[in-house]
Amino acid sequence: MAAAGTGQEIAIFLVSVVFGIYIILLILRTIFGLVRADYYNPISQTIVMLTDPPLRVLRPVIPSLGRFDLAAIVLMVLLKFIEVWLRVIILGVDVGIGIILAAAIRELLTTVIWVFIIALIVEVVMSWIQAGGGAANNPIMRLAGAVNRPILGPLRRALPNTGAIDFSPMIALVGLYILLIVVRSF
Repeated sequence: MAAAGTGQEIAIFLVSVVFGIYIILLILRTIFGLVRADYYNPISQTIVMLTDPPLRVLRPVIPSLGRFDLAAIVLMVLLKFIEVWLRVIILGVDVGIGIILAAAIRELLTTVIWVFIIALIVEVVMSWIQAGGGAANNPIMRLAGAVNRPILGPLRRALPNTGAIDFSPMIALVGLYILLIVVRSF
């Protein structure tokens, strides 16, 4: 297969950016619901405002299952499927629907893992920058902390207290990178 031309690369990039940003917003909304992040946080409110219109249409058909927003999950998979399908069309490759769906799910799982990796990095860096209690008032820091709590909480309880240095984010990052390698291997 020949390499993609410049026009194809630009088209693929634009499709990936447009779909990718919205899918990340849906992922964040879903994670915020699962970890019970602050709904009134200005960032949460913005994400809810941007993702609500299609979810209002889907929710009567696809109800939530406990804290799992199934409508958002279905919408994520659908949008990622359309994105991969458009990229395949742009490249002019003939691929079956099953392969496109498998690639979409794999890419979606990869994106979810990256969201957690970035949330960990944001929380660690902001804890260095805003040492001394200023982090409690930062909406980004509060959301990153909420997202990371299910991962870091058990690690912090399992690891010995080392004083000023918290090794749990490093261990979590190693685990997430291993999970990323496993997902990408399929």
